[in-house]
Amino acid sequence: MRSSTAILKELEDESIEIFRETAAAFRKPVLLYSIGKDSAVLLHLARKAFYPAPVPFPLLHVDTTWKFKEMLTFRDEIAQRYGLNLLVHTNQEGVRDKITPFTTGISEYIRVMKTVALRQALDQHGFDAAIGGSRRDEERSRAKERIFSVREPGHRWDPRQQRPELWRTYNPKLSDGQTMRIFPLSDWTELDVWQYILENDVPVNPLYFAKERPVVYRGDQMIMVDDDRYQLRDGEEAVMRMIRFRTLGCYPITAGVDSTATTLQEILDEITEVKLSERATRLMDGEKEDSMEKKKVEGYF
Repeated sequence: MRSSTAILKELEDESIEIFRETAAAFRKPVLLYSIGKDSAVLLHLARKAFYPAPVPFPLLHVDTTWKFKEMLTFRDEIAQRYGLNLLVHTNQEGVRDKITPFTTGISEYIRVMKTVALRQALDQHGFDAAIGGSRRDEERSRAKERIFSVREPGHRWDPRQQRPELWRTYNPKLSDGQTMRIFPLSDWTELDVWQYILENDVPVNPLYFAKERPVVYRGDQMIMVDDDRYQLRDGEEAVMRMIRFRTLGCYPITAGVDSTATTLQEILDEITEVKLSERATRLMDGEKEDSMEKKKVEGYF
């Protein structure tokens, strides 16, 4: 039976090969940086793939203006530490129209401030390939993705138009108007990601570690009140609770989980026991009328 270290080495080798193929095959690639654990591993792999040269493409963060404050602080610290070319894009039309998690439905907020914003940024900079941290184990529509996933004009995803990838052979060719989304972590699991972070001392956001934080309950979900923009209900007050986050996003629609895990090993032990998907804490995924597959067809990553 192969050890976890041997499995991680195979996954690392595959991801590094994908990064190098991307740099060689595309005119202007970009690495999407969501500031989460998968992005942390992606960045570590990109730096390793091209060391001692710098990462040969910029990082792009789509900022909805509703990210956790600790995410933005961590983003800027990492960019400065490694001398990265960080691009930040916000859909200013959405800001002007006062699109927030509270003024529209979650699906419309995601469409305007994430999907449309991403399309704007890719078009504005003329990127022909975008590298992201999606994994096939996250969600059913993610499992349909190829590692090199073609997007039709307008960044539209058509699962029926994806190309076969046999024996790790990738087809990077693009027709007019097409772009490519690339997923070097496709074959990784959440457990693989955390094991790799532990074994390679990859820096991750402190929100992943358990801490007393102010929360309110929305149904069974615990939402951290990260600033005074969060709209409390009449008579409602935030209560302190020991929580951490399994996934990071916009704070009003990303729930925490009860946890006492304050170290990487404790997080790893916790994930080994849990059966619930990490995306179960994303309120956006709970809207049945607007599935992840529909979002992806419209250009969501």
